[in-house]
Amino acid sequence: MGVLAGNLINDAGDWRSFLIEDAAGITAILAHMRRVAVIGIKTAEAGGPAYYVPEALQQHGMVVVPVPVYFPDVTEILGQAIHRSLATVAPPADMVLLFRRPSDIPQHLDEILAARPQVVWMQLGIRHEAVAHTLAREGIRVVQDHCVTVEIEKRRRT
Repeated sequence: MGVLAGNLINDAGDWRSFLIEDAAGITAILAHMRRVAVIGIKTAEAGGPAYYVPEALQQHGMVVVPVPVYFPDVTEILGQAIHRSLATVAPPADMVLLFRRPSDIPQHLDEILAARPQVVWMQLGIRHEAVAHTLAREGIRVVQDHCVTVEIEKRRRT
């Protein structure tokens, strides 16, 4: 597999290797993620997985960068200043975590490509094959339909 930090295509040049579905690939991703931009994050008052999953990431020592889609009057989530676009996230995030309906994912593709994260993670129940393939062809690793906190907890128990 290619170099995680550099988004390089593996030696065979196969973009499909950037579609991560195996435990070893997920473990490698989680070992390198420190800064996570969360598109679709919700407020504590709204609750739900789009709040408590990023909160758990923060508790695991990751820096969570909130990028809410709604909540126009909110200026902070999880004690962090919010961003309305990945374009304003500096330094850039290692991973973009998506809490969006599958039909809404394509509207974020251009900003994700411009931001060039190492990984795009679509939370449990979220898949978008066309977007995943586009990102993988650009050398961005993609995880779909997995809960990041469940995956972290699996690795902490072993």
